[in-house]
Amino acid sequence: MLRDKLLARLAEMGDTPDHQRLASEVLGIRGAPPELARRLVAQALVLEDRREVWREAGERICRAAPPTPGVYILKDEDGRALYVGKAVHLRRRLRAHFAERRWRAIKPGMSRAADAEWHEVGSEIEALLREAALIQELRPPINVQIAAPDPDTRELPQALRRDVLVVQPSIEADSVELIAAALDGRWMIQRTRRSGADLAVHAKRLWIFFRGANAVLRTPQAAPGTSRAAGFAPLVFSWLAGRGAAATRLDPHDAATVAQLQVRLAALLADDRLFAERLDQR
Repeated sequence: MLRDKLLARLAEMGDTPDHQRLASEVLGIRGAPPELARRLVAQALVLEDRREVWREAGERICRAAPPTPGVYILKDEDGRALYVGKAVHLRRRLRAHFAERRWRAIKPGMSRAADAEWHEVGSEIEALLREAALIQELRPPINVQIAAPDPDTRELPQALRRDVLVVQPSIEADSVELIAAALDGRWMIQRTRRSGADLAVHAKRLWIFFRGANAVLRTPQAAPGTSRAAGFAPLVFSWLAGRGAAATRLDPHDAATVAQLQVRLAALLADDRLFAERLDQR
């Protein structure tokens, strides 16, 4: 191990270690000034001290992680968020984070990973939105992109730059996720049962989201399974232009009343072809 090599060489050098030589011969960093070389050797020893703790944390996290799509948060020993990511297979993705080969090039921040939290999702676009919202909320230091996407920097067909309601699978077999995206950047996810048992209430929430007076200020209160944040609707538009081109969607403004919106949604949810092919109500 690198730590053992460093300690052995330090012991050989006695009270006056040559840190530049250690940095060159053990760490592979040549030409470092004396003070920088000393810091590099010290940092390497600290990181190596953490290696076993990091490895054990990874084993524990990966054993508990489900083999399902989701969004995850890596945390330090004090519960602070270090990194937010998404995966089509949470256990496999987390195993990649803690693979032994990663240690030599690991970022110092990631070496502090001691715990993880995850949220299972039913679709790729739900993962994209929830990941973006968590990054904006938690501001994890290892994530690079934390700002909301700028729609003007994305090449999107004009036909997709509009309010839209997308129907996606849910982690609950008897439900779907209704993903609402507004042209002004707002978004919302509402889980509803395919049976239509709670569709009247959820159709009203969606109606207020899209059509209510001062909609930007009067977004509906979050219900269980619901999430929203300003600025991430362009992720939905971009997804529909690419990997989500076959997704079922409808224009919420084609319905003149809440009742009409409810009827349109009920027809989609009752259709056996839902998620087998694109159902597009215009």
